[in-house]
Amino acid sequence: MKVLKKILIALGVILALPFIIAIFVQKSYDVERSIVINRPRTEVFDYIKFLKNQDNYSKWAKMDPDMKKTYKGVDGTEGFVSAWESDNEEVGHGEQEIKKLIAGKRIDFELRFLKPFEATEPAYMITEDHQEGGTTVKWGFHGHMDYPMNLMFLFMDFEKMIADDLDTGLKNLKQILEK
Repeated sequence: MKVLKKILIALGVILALPFIIAIFVQKSYDVERSIVINRPRTEVFDYIKFLKNQDNYSKWAKMDPDMKKTYKGVDGTEGFVSAWESDNEEVGHGEQEIKKLIAGKRIDFELRFLKPFEATEPAYMITEDHQEGGTTVKWGFHGHMDYPMNLMFLFMDFEKMIADDLDTGLKNLKQILEK
């Protein structure tokens, strides 16, 4: 009977350990990337404020050329929603809404992922005059994972994955606008 009790206690500790570790693991991350585009700030902003233009430079939009897209509202204005639906699990289903727009300077988005997982995350794009001419474009994203799913941060580098995708999108944007 003592052996069975010890086995059950050891099993309980083994099962509880990941949940205990998850208490101490980060639950969120912030990623921001930037690039200098040799075009005037107003021209750059007037291009990026339209969510439909992301189809031309965003890595995520290019992952499935057959994804279904729907739109609600007037593109380039607060409240505009761009929705996507894809059979590709890396793309999934979701929508993006322009939540706030400061003309010539900043766009705040809300990304609502629906499949293969549900999450609502903020993102933004900022344009600033660059000191040597041109425009600095910053693209940022905030992500989070609730307890105990935050344990995945120990096994996957979400910050690097998102940063690489933002860098790819910004390089594509630069190439388009500097043509």
